[in-house]
Amino acid sequence: MAKPKPIKINQVSKDFAKQQVLNNIDLTIEPETIYGLLGRNGAGKSTLFNIITNRIPLSGGEVTIGGQTVTDNDDVLNRIYLMSEANLYPSRMRVKEIFKLTTQLYRGMDMRLAQTLAEQFELNTDTRFNKLSTGSRSIMKLIIALAVDVDYVFLDEPTLGLDANHRRLFYNALLDSYAKRPRSFVISTHLIEEVSNLIERVWVLQNHQIIVDDTTENVLNKGFAITGPAADVEAYTAGLNVIGHEALGNLRVQYVYGELDGDRPIPDTISTSHIDLQRLFIYLTNQEVVTVEN
Repeated sequence: MAKPKPIKINQVSKDFAKQQVLNNIDLTIEPETIYGLLGRNGAGKSTLFNIITNRIPLSGGEVTIGGQTVTDNDDVLNRIYLMSEANLYPSRMRVKEIFKLTTQLYRGMDMRLAQTLAEQFELNTDTRFNKLSTGSRSIMKLIIALAVDVDYVFLDEPTLGLDANHRRLFYNALLDSYAKRPRSFVISTHLIEEVSNLIERVWVLQNHQIIVDDTTENVLNKGFAITGPAADVEAYTAGLNVIGHEALGNLRVQYVYGELDGDRPIPDTISTSHIDLQRLFIYLTNQEVVTVEN
């Protein structure tokens, strides 16, 4: 089978009435890669997903796969699946009937995998959709996302309503499915710490634009906590890209995103360490001072 073509998002903008949500977004979604789309509430993550999958029109720019627009193009749209909070299924349709419907809407679906996952998640496929709890609806949608035969899967807050055990089961199932049938997953979630070991590339959406587009490894390598006496820390970090700080008495932590000055000696009184993706995201999208009280 030929390798899928990348999805190209070129200068995509979206306005709702007079409010700008996305502004000239440029991204490339490569085949067989797991992405994380991170952003605060209202940043436009769901809007971007809906544009890529042709659920809503864009205000400017274009989205293409292999040079073909996704707009009203069933030939390319059936290679993309979006799992979102939206409930688009007939309320009285049973889960097993929804599975069968999905095989007709796309090129196919691994029904054996769907049944196996339903058993693992203890999802009764005879249940009608309107009788499912919020968590069970998420489980049903996740099963479809992992079993449907597409090249690109978009997961918008995929673990809504799932407990910790079911979330871990899902992450393991995703990695297992990805290993057996490589394809691209784009995950938008607020549970950053839980997915940080899954995603290979990070996008951060802030102020209507992508402010970070890099491999997870590179992003983590650029995030530092500089800790020590306030005067020494401030002197050392002068001129660096400080994105936030915490303070406790005379002790100060400055968070830096970017390269440290290799020619600048590190005083014995301060220490440097890398920070995790969730803390890095908080400061990249907030940049407010945080004071830790006694």
